Amino acid sequence: MRYFPSPEKESITLEGILYALSDSIRLQIVMNLSDGTEKGAYEFKSLCKSPTLAYHFKILREAGITKTRIEGRYHFVSLRWVDLNERFPGLMEILLRSARPTEKQ
Repeated sequence: MRYFPSPEKESITLEGILYALSDSIRLQIVMNLSDGTEKGAYEFKSLCKSPTLAYHFKILREAGITKTRIEGRYHFVSLRWVDLNERFPGLMEILLRSARPTEKQ
């Protein structure tokens, strides 16, 4: 198994997280990963074309939000919940809760 390089926990910045989540496709990726499971990159093909999707995964990984594991020809992506919560407690939960559509009453 190989991993794409990700920043150390101490190098994750608030600015990097907010920039990465400022794009609607990247936000959708993170929301889909927020259940804590690892997902194959191919599961996100409905969001955009492959080269663009690879770019979005790179931005999320470089911001320290996700980690990517490579197994053969497949890439598996997951959130770095523990690192993110240790670095910025509660931030991801607040951002993801705010991004979810609210029900009209």
